[in-house]
Amino acid sequence: KDCVAIASDLRFGIRQGFTVATDFEKVFEMGPHLYCGLPGLITDTLTVRNKLKFRVNLYELKEDRRISPDVFVSMLSNLLYERRFGPFFVEPVVAGLLPKTNEPYVCGMDLIGCPNKPEDFVVAGTCAEQLYGMCEALWEPDLSPEDLFETISQALVNAFDRDALSGWGASVYIIEK
Repeated sequence: KDCVAIASDLRFGIRQGFTVATDFEKVFEMGPHLYCGLPGLITDTLTVRNKLKFRVNLYELKEDRRISPDVFVSMLSNLLYERRFGPFFVEPVVAGLLPKTNEPYVCGMDLIGCPNKPEDFVVAGTCAEQLYGMCEALWEPDLSPEDLFETISQALVNAFDRDALSGWGASVYIIEK
């Protein structure tokens, strides 16, 4: 209720089975109630994060206000669509609270910036198929922050157990007013 969560694993891997590091964050804070997850090719993850941070800072300086999740999604969609012929290999997930109503906002995108704004949850990354099943089984509407944390943690842990290319720890962010 009046909260949203975003989470990811911490594995930094190259090729199919080589793990380079187990402390790579893929979720980045873009505002006080706005987070963006960028699973995908690590170099593109860092490039998109830096470009987004620059554009968000520029927006906040020009507009003299914090960026809202829906404006951020449009900005991210435009950034990805600009590179549609040589795309960034990321599959963004945006989570936040709308400024005036504090309603949860989630959105996923493909690599060219087509937004998907469902009512319940978004999954992305290597274990997306496993996460869909776990989230459909565990997610309920109007969860409290504590229950949401438990639900997203259980979904991640169980999905990681079924996918060898993800895991090695996780970070979970609960966004509440």
